[in-house]
Amino acid sequence: MYNAAQLISQIKLPCLIFHPKVLPVAEEVARRPNIVLMMVDDLGIGDVGCYGNDTIRTPNIDRLASEGVKLTQHLAAAPLCTPSRAAFMTGRYPLRSGMGSFGRVQVLLFLGGSGGLPPSETTFAKRLQQQGYTTGLVGKWHLGVNCEHRGDHCHHPNQHGFSYFYGLPFTLFNDCAPGEGSDVLADFQHTLRSLSMMLGVGLLTLVCVRVFGLFEVSLWLLVALFFLAFLATTVWYVPFKLLPTWNCIIMRNQDVIEQPMTVETMPQRLLGEAQNFIKRNVDHPFLLLFSLAHIHTPLFKTPAFAGKSRHGRYGDNLEEVDWMIGKITETVDSLGLANNTLMYFTSDHGGHLEDADPLIGQKGGWNSIYKGGKAMGGWEGGIRVPGIFRWPGRLAAGRVVDEPTSLMDLYPTLKYLAEDTQADRQLDGYNLMPLLEGRTERSEHEFMFHYCGIYLNAVRWHPPGSDSIFKAHFFTPNFSPPGAGGCYDTKVCMCHGEHVTHHDPPLLYDLFHDPSESRPLTADTEPRYAEILEQTAKAVERHRDTLTDIQTVQNQLTWEKILWRPWLQPCCGTFPLCSCKEDTTLI
Repeated sequence: MYNAAQLISQIKLPCLIFHPKVLPVAEEVARRPNIVLMMVDDLGIGDVGCYGNDTIRTPNIDRLASEGVKLTQHLAAAPLCTPSRAAFMTGRYPLRSGMGSFGRVQVLLFLGGSGGLPPSETTFAKRLQQQGYTTGLVGKWHLGVNCEHRGDHCHHPNQHGFSYFYGLPFTLFNDCAPGEGSDVLADFQHTLRSLSMMLGVGLLTLVCVRVFGLFEVSLWLLVALFFLAFLATTVWYVPFKLLPTWNCIIMRNQDVIEQPMTVETMPQRLLGEAQNFIKRNVDHPFLLLFSLAHIHTPLFKTPAFAGKSRHGRYGDNLEEVDWMIGKITETVDSLGLANNTLMYFTSDHGGHLEDADPLIGQKGGWNSIYKGGKAMGGWEGGIRVPGIFRWPGRLAAGRVVDEPTSLMDLYPTLKYLAEDTQADRQLDGYNLMPLLEGRTERSEHEFMFHYCGIYLNAVRWHPPGSDSIFKAHFFTPNFSPPGAGGCYDTKVCMCHGEHVTHHDPPLLYDLFHDPSESRPLTADTEPRYAEILEQTAKAVERHRDTLTDIQTVQNQLTWEKILWRPWLQPCCGTFPLCSCKEDTTLI
C-alpha cells in the first residue's frame, strides 16, 4: 500500500507545485514586514555579551547584534515594569496615560485591581491591527485586566490591539513559587498578621478570664473582639496568602486556563506558543510581542540549564533566555521570513540590584558601568537597556548607533513600517528607521525626560553639533543603608517625600565623558554649565506645556485602583474556588 507521499509522487504535475511558496517579486516588495519584538523582564544591560559581558554565554543575542544594528543608548521611559511597558506600548510618557505613581506603589500589585492601561489609550498593536496585521502577545502583560466587574476585560491585551494573547496577564512574582517569599507589600502583610495575632491572643485571654471567673467580661465585648479579629485575619489572609491563586495565572485570550500556574513548565510553553504563532501566520503580515517571564524573580530551575553557567541560577536563567531567543530566530529563518521580518530585542528596564539570596547569591541583573538599577529613578543603570534590531537586506549588519533612543520609539517606527499615516495624539517617540538605516546620524531626541513615578526626575540634553550628552538630576533616591548603591532596606527605591534628596542646582553629568555618573559637573569644570542649566529649564517648560491634558486622565496607580477586589478577580471555575490546569497534551 502506498503512503500519501508516494501517491503524490506518482502524479505528474509541474515541478513548481512542489517548491516552497515563493512570493512574486512585486508582491514581496509590496508586502509589509513582519514584526517580532522580544522583551526580557528586568534584564541588566551588562548581562549580554555584545554589551560587554564575557562570562555569561549569549551567542544568539550576540548574533542578532552582529547581523543587525545595536543601540548603545537605548532608554526605558521608567525604571519599573508597569509604567515602562505602558510607555513602550503607547509611544508616550507613562503619566500621559495615568500610569505614573505619586506614592509608594509604582506598579500594579493585584490582578484583581481595577487599574491598568486605559481603554482610551492606543497601542502600536491596535494601529497595526487596523492596518491588517495579525497581532499576538505571548508572555507577560502587567497592564491590568478588568475595570468594573469580572469579565469586562477593559485593560486586557485583546482590547488593546492583540488579536491573540497567551501568557501572564500579571507578572511572575516570588509569590508564584513556594518558598520564595512575597513581593507584595511585605511590611503591610507583617503588620496585618501581627494585628490578627494580637487580637486573637487578646480574645483568648478574655475568654479564659470569663470562663474561670477571674472577673466579669461582657459577652458583647467578646463578640465584638471576635468579629474584629476575624475581620483582621480575613483582610490579611484572603488577599495576601492566596496571592498564588489570585495573581499567578495563565490566560489564553480572555479565558483563564491555569490557576495557579505551574512555574516549572512556563518557559517551554511560552516558547512553543510564540513559535506556533509565527508558523500560523507565515502567509500574511504579523506582529508578535514575545514578552518573556525571565529574568524576573523567582528564577527558573529548568534542568537543561541548571548549574551550567558561571553565575549561579541567575546566569543559568540568562543562558536559557538566550537559547529561547535563538529558537525564535531559528523559527523565523527556517520559514524563509528573515528578509521580510524586523526582529527586535530589549528589556523593559535595568536589573534589580537589591534582589539577592544568601543561598543562591545575586538574583537580579548587572547594569555594567552604569549607576543604579531597577526602581532608581533616572540613574542610567535602571533605564539604559539593550536595543538590537535585525532585518537582513534592509539594515546593515554590525552597525552601532550611539545616539539617544527610547523604547517609546517603537510605536512611531512600527506605524511607519505599517504605512499608517493616520493622525495620532501627542507622541514622545520618533521613527527610528532613518537612524537604523544610516540615513541620518543624529537622533531626533535632543531632550529626553526621565520620570520617577509622576515626578520629573532628570533631563537629558544632546546639544546639536556636540558629542556631549548632559543629564541634570533634580532629585535622587536616598540609598539605604547609608553608603550603599541601592535601597536595600526597602528593596526598591521610592520617588517621594523623605525617600529622595532634591538638588538645587541640579546634579549635572556629561554622559559622553562620564557614563557612570560619578563626577558631577560644576561651573569650574564645565564652561557651558550655566547654558546647560538654562537650556534644560527651558526644555522642561516646553515639555510641561504638552502635559496640559493629563489633568483629565485618571491615575491608574492609586490605592483605590491597585488593591484587590474579589468581584474583579479573573477566575476559572466558581469564585472563590478558582482552580484549573492547562492540558499541555494538546500543545
